[in-house]
Amino acid sequence: MKPLEITPWLREMNRLLLENDSLYRDAARRLGVPECTLWILYTIRADGQPITQAQLCQILREPKTTVNSALKHMAAQGYIVLTAGEDRRTRSVVLTEKGMELAKSTADQLLHAEEAAIFGLSLEQREGLLREMRRFNKELAKQLNQLGVNKTTTKEAIRHENSTF
Repeated sequence: MKPLEITPWLREMNRLLLENDSLYRDAARRLGVPECTLWILYTIRADGQPITQAQLCQILREPKTTVNSALKHMAAQGYIVLTAGEDRRTRSVVLTEKGMELAKSTADQLLHAEEAAIFGLSLEQREGLLREMRRFNKELAKQLNQLGVNKTTTKEAIRHENSTF
């Protein structure tokens, strides 16, 4: 079967996205934590706590089962406690002292590395990177929605496009 002809732009962009994913996967492995655990710790440290399981799923764009499994594992190891939320179905995630130490030695390291990398770019480059990534994601969501293979709403894509830093 003949390979599909794609533009060099698309090939390079996909290579870069995969490389970026690999950098984070390798960071999790080197830091000694599962990738989902790292992203949970990262989100708690970046967004603050308490944070609900539903908020984590939304931010991380992971299924409830994936996040719930990671949280159960983290709770069993004493890194988090799950507290009652606003109603019986809502549970908040809070780091324990042991969890805070893990976050400092993992997620905080990743956050510092990202900050150093992003501030290695000029303000104009940072703004351009974010602007164009949002624009691409909005257009890709639109195209995938037309195919019926994506759950991202146009409203969600617009919200991301309009966020500022």
